[in-house]
Amino acid sequence: MLSRLFAPKVKVSAHCDLPCGVYDPAQARIEAESVKAVQEKYQANEDPHFRARATIIKEQRAELAKHHVSVLWSDYFKAPHFEKYPQLHQLVNDTLKALSAAKASTDPKTGEKALELIAEIDRIFWETKKA
Repeated sequence: MLSRLFAPKVKVSAHCDLPCGVYDPAQARIEAESVKAVQEKYQANEDPHFRARATIIKEQRAELAKHHVSVLWSDYFKAPHFEKYPQLHQLVNDTLKALSAAKASTDPKTGEKALELIAEIDRIFWETKKA
């Protein structure tokens, strides 16, 4: 009798680990935009001290972008998303690899490639939010 009294009356479920609204690919995009901007500034400046600082900042920002993409993949996207978007696993992997390449490079083209892939994650993310 007590078990019935204290048994849950409503079953709830969520597709993410917290109520929606805490995830947004914009965080990854902002960090990736910083990476590309630093790469451009690096190319425009010959000062070795400036370049050393730029390299450190670029690598930190790339790592933050990778973190935000990884959080989306592990905490936000769930099985129904992967079923609807079968390319999502590969897209996230490609994005993380592109961010690693941008982290290791001073060529703004690598930063641009990462931004293009993040834009695709962003598109899918917002489609899932509509559903």
